[in-house]
Amino acid sequence: MASPPSCTTATSLPAALLTSTICIGMVISYLPQHLRIIRARSSEGFSPWYLLLGATSSASGMLNLWILQWPLIRCCRVVSAKACIGNMLGLVQVTLQWVLFSIVLILYLAYFPSHLKYCRTLPLPATRANDDALAAHASDAAAAAAADTSPSTDERIERQPLLGASQGLTVVKYTTTAEWRIAVILAMIVLIHLSLLTVLAITLLHILPTSPTLHPLTQGYATLLGTSSALLAICQYAPQLVHTFRTRLVGALSIGTMVIQVPGSIAFVASLVGREGVQVSTWASYAITGAMQAALLGMCLAWKKRQARLGIDDFGRPVDGDPVEERR
Repeated sequence: MASPPSCTTATSLPAALLTSTICIGMVISYLPQHLRIIRARSSEGFSPWYLLLGATSSASGMLNLWILQWPLIRCCRVVSAKACIGNMLGLVQVTLQWVLFSIVLILYLAYFPSHLKYCRTLPLPATRANDDALAAHASDAAAAAAADTSPSTDERIERQPLLGASQGLTVVKYTTTAEWRIAVILAMIVLIHLSLLTVLAITLLHILPTSPTLHPLTQGYATLLGTSSALLAICQYAPQLVHTFRTRLVGALSIGTMVIQVPGSIAFVASLVGREGVQVSTWASYAITGAMQAALLGMCLAWKKRQARLGIDDFGRPVDGDPVEERR
């Protein structure tokens, strides 16, 4: 079968090697973060807003490229398997990035610390009416004691139960914390966001023409996804920086992951700058997110030194078993 004019059978070996290297590097960079949460059995230290922005940003970027390269995907029906794989490498890269970050979100929920998920509540049986009655009862008892001080009266007053006193055993109830509820709500928003955008993308690709070029409406939707992905990525690290600054602890954040990803961001931006047809708007979002991640890395290294000075671990627990008070 002859290939349509829009399909290409040429595969660039250098481009394929570069994309494959990037994919391997992404897996290696995210692996320390995944293992750290699993081994610590705690995701304490993450900001749920950081995960929300990161998950929605990566999902939007992934769908953006899937839409833009949909004509190439359809070419897999007429080109060789080698050419098809070459055309799909870019999609594999962005999809893999979304999968790896989504795993962090899943682990965050799965290993959410119990002491931050639940809180104990003690029921208070006394109401305002009972409090008023208790005060009146105490006043009457005092007046009676002043009028009659015989031993039998004193004994009767001492043995008389007070109104509002606890009757029977106190039941301790456990309720979920606001922090856990926010985390669950944000995770649901991520799922709804992905579902709606995916359904809309599939609908546009199947209803509107995609050959020889995408329909303007579909193209506009892809542009919207790309723009929103960049904006969400720029804002992604702000809540995590604030959260880590307030807790003054590294928590479950992986310094190893950041040590790998920060230089990778610098190299990625450097590879874009100066290329023909590449504008500032193309690499600006990557540069901003790389700078914010570098700031987060610097903050975590500073907190590491503080933890060593105070004798506590990444979660604020005393290393030697003795509580250490912070000297501000």
